Amino acid sequence: MNVKIQGGGAGTYSNSGSCSNVVEYLEHEDKKQLEQGNEIEPFFNHKEERANASQMIKKLDENKGQLLKTDAKFFVLTISPSEKEINAMGKTPEEQSRNFKEFIKGEVMEKYAQNFNKDLKKDDLLYYSKIHIERKGEREKDMHAHIIVSRKTADNRVKISPQSNHRGTSKGAVKGGFNRVEFFNKIENSFDSKFEFKRDIKESFEYQNTLKNGTVKDIETQLLKAKAQEESIKISQEKVQQQQKIQSRGLSR
Repeated sequence: MNVKIQGGGAGTYSNSGSCSNVVEYLEHEDKKQLEQGNEIEPFFNHKEERANASQMIKKLDENKGQLLKTDAKFFVLTISPSEKEINAMGKTPEEQSRNFKEFIKGEVMEKYAQNFNKDLKKDDLLYYSKIHIERKGEREKDMHAHIIVSRKTADNRVKISPQSNHRGTSKGAVKGGFNRVEFFNKIENSFDSKFEFKRDIKESFEYQNTLKNGTVKDIETQLLKAKAQEESIKISQEKVQQQQKIQSRGLSR
């Protein structure tokens, strides 16, 4: 599962002003879906199933107390499951979309709030999400979610930024900051638990991040875990094949 935290600069995710440009960008799929006779995926959060875009923009734009003109006003999280992960969420596009929404509302945003180490829950957040579904063929599809989340908590009191680096401390204004690696790992582990997804270690965030940024010892550990998983799968497959052979012999008598 690919997770991105975006915001800043002068492009699509410019976040020092109104979120209206981002909302307009995220609505770009609606016209295409209507032309294809498909239902539009609405903006939502854990309190609203169909959020009105103009009211949503107003709420987000007004939630900026004590922020400077050049400060970030919001961030955009993009959650992109793989084809295997999409299939794990259901058999039909409707079931997949419904379960993906529940995962975002119940797992992603709760983990996001907790990761600031400020005793926050998802109810403390002001955010809106939108799912995009792009079909590239009868079977292949690209489902992902964009989440616009305010820089301030919903009560307009606390500044929270996922771009504040983790500092391993509980003292001071940062109070530990935001550990992105920990957040990404928690999202993936939560997904695996919720949907009983048997993840290939080599496709996990922990494995890929360790091979890219880890120490030699950490890399060796991940390689050993991957090898052990491969051997375990091989043994399981051999047992199944043996049982099938035994059954086949019994039927042929």
